[in-house]
Amino acid sequence: MDQLQMAILLIVFLFLILSAGVWIGLALLGVAAMGMALFTTRPIGDAMVTTIWTASSSWTLTALPLFIWMGEILFHSRLSEDMFRGLAPWMRRIPGGLIHTNIIGCTIFAAISGSSAATAATIGKMTLPELKKRGYPDDMVIGSLSGAGTLGLLIPPSLIMIVYGVVVNESIAKLFIAGVIPGLMLAGSMMLAVMIWATVRAKDIPPPDPPMSFGAKLYESRRLIPVVLLIALVLGSIYTGLTTATEAAVMGVVGALLLAILQGSFGWSVFADSLMSATRTSALIAFILAGATFLTLSMGFTGLPRALAQWIATLGLTKYQLILALTVFYIILGCFLDGISMVVLTMAVVEPMVRAVGVDMLWFGIFMTIVVEAAQITPPVGFNLFVLQGMTGKNVFTIGRYSLPFLFCMVLVVVSITVWPEIVLWLPSKL
Repeated sequence: MDQLQMAILLIVFLFLILSAGVWIGLALLGVAAMGMALFTTRPIGDAMVTTIWTASSSWTLTALPLFIWMGEILFHSRLSEDMFRGLAPWMRRIPGGLIHTNIIGCTIFAAISGSSAATAATIGKMTLPELKKRGYPDDMVIGSLSGAGTLGLLIPPSLIMIVYGVVVNESIAKLFIAGVIPGLMLAGSMMLAVMIWATVRAKDIPPPDPPMSFGAKLYESRRLIPVVLLIALVLGSIYTGLTTATEAAVMGVVGALLLAILQGSFGWSVFADSLMSATRTSALIAFILAGATFLTLSMGFTGLPRALAQWIATLGLTKYQLILALTVFYIILGCFLDGISMVVLTMAVVEPMVRAVGVDMLWFGIFMTIVVEAAQITPPVGFNLFVLQGMTGKNVFTIGRYSLPFLFCMVLVVVSITVWPEIVLWLPSKL
């Protein structure tokens, strides 16, 4: 059995372990250790410790738990609840009505959280009871929340972008700013989908609330000011070059704590709950990163990345054919793995391939983020589906069906940035 066959055997073994329900981090570490034993005489323990320490000691990676904590503070405080009351008055007269609060709310919260699941959970906690009480149909309410929740991955600060930037040694600040226009495009396309749906099924939309004066709308929208200021603080400091992503994350945590204190929603329970939730999520991601980094080293010894890149080169695929193949590949992979695992597990193989056909790695980071977003709403392992299953009681396949129109929106944006890559690259070029 040659090295390529052995490497394929390792990949098959990995999916068998994952399908058995073993923790992703443990599965990655186990398969990596097996690969080290098969393809090198280097001591496994020494290689594991050195590789994991090198990857986990990255200064850039410290932004990850800080952005998670910032989102958790807002989730556990009253700031998130104020967003719905600030947005609702402006949505009443748009086709689709208050369903748009799901999309705009997720867009705003995504610029604070960086997590798809946290965005869907936070906005859903606010909007689901209100929309159900007003009589909006479940399919569009749940589907729009499922789809828009994925904006937490694309609109900066994004946890996926941080991980991707560390793995491929790409600028986090440039990745963040590259995601702004595609993120707004995706949010706009989702709002357009809701408008079309509301026009076709106008009878299913409940009558709008009584009209409000412009002054009354502005008064209600005062609740959005703290969130907007926090977004401006975090992202503005990065884009102007005043801070790194990690320093901006620290400012975001301090800002979120100060806003919670000023609004009277801060207490030791909020502090403790948010810190513990952020710790659990960060530890989970760190464990996956540790296993994936060690597996990347192991796969390097197998020669699979180089062999696969050479094989792809012999196929003579054009850049667009490769992008199409990778789109299908990642959506299928998303049926079994979470987004961060997909990035760190595949980049050792995928990076040489995309570089070989001349794909810009900054552009590819945004492309990959959007495709990973799509994977968040594909059953059976779509994280947003799990979040909404717990909140609504619907099964993941029903929620996945509700999410289909928004999956098509993501495909449309992928096609757009592929045909016009300047959509992604224009803003970073100004940084």
